[in-house]
Amino acid sequence: MAEAPQALSLLREALNRVLFGQEEAIEALLATLLARGHALLEGVPGLGKTLLAESFAKGSGLSYKRIQFTPDLLPQDLTGSEVFREGRFEFLPGPLFAQVVLADEVNRAPPKVQSALLEAMQERAVTAGGVRHPLPEPFFVVATQNPLELEGTYPLPEAQLDRFTARIPFRPPRREVWLKILTEEPKVPEPQKVDFLKAQAEAREVRVAKEALEAITHVAFLTGEDRRLRMGLSPRGAKAWLALARALAYLRGKPLVDWKELKDAAFLALPHRLFLTEEALYEGESPEGVLKEVLRKGGIP
Repeated sequence: MAEAPQALSLLREALNRVLFGQEEAIEALLATLLARGHALLEGVPGLGKTLLAESFAKGSGLSYKRIQFTPDLLPQDLTGSEVFREGRFEFLPGPLFAQVVLADEVNRAPPKVQSALLEAMQERAVTAGGVRHPLPEPFFVVATQNPLELEGTYPLPEAQLDRFTARIPFRPPRREVWLKILTEEPKVPEPQKVDFLKAQAEAREVRVAKEALEAITHVAFLTGEDRRLRMGLSPRGAKAWLALARALAYLRGKPLVDWKELKDAAFLALPHRLFLTEEALYEGESPEGVLKEVLRKGGIP
């Protein structure tokens, strides 16, 4: 097995040959896994969100399950259930028992199903019949979300949004990428032997300067004081930000978190955790715009 950074680099190159023009999204997805988090891919249908999740699972060699979220889905359709067989109850695991779980169109499912997913994401286990069943490691939920304006969508509760380490936006391809999309077939990635548990441990060891930690603290306090926000950044959100910054630095071969990693990680970890007031929404503010201003005030260039 190759060293973790080398294997991750090969996996990243393979994914770039599958999904053209989404290099930033691919890097963000890998960083989220290294941060032991979960990713929310957001964008209109047809940009490659599902393709990225499936290709990542194939290229990583991890076990994979896809759950198509629909309004008639039940919690046990995710977690599994107990069945009576040969005189005793036996637990039949659901699709959550995989290392990579694609929750496709997660905001089309009712709140009760979303809550079952939230428990698995937080506890890395499910409970059935009073018995706790651990989920495999690494456990990585990749959810896709359609814009709320589309018919048949349910807004994700704030508590569940906070469980997603990163929200990764999918933007339309650049003009120069369109010809490649139309003329070249994506190449199915060969499975790479990546020791993700080792890579996660190494990413946690990336050093962070005291000035960077103070900047994170300052930004957290500024969000709590900003009248455009209903609530400030939580400790969970700040930790997710720091973990993502370390993971990005690790992917980029840096032993120390730089200001660039701190800023890049902020726009992955924070906008979906910043909830605007009604007045701010009416005035045309956006979480990204508020974040940009707060980062500048917090001393992050």
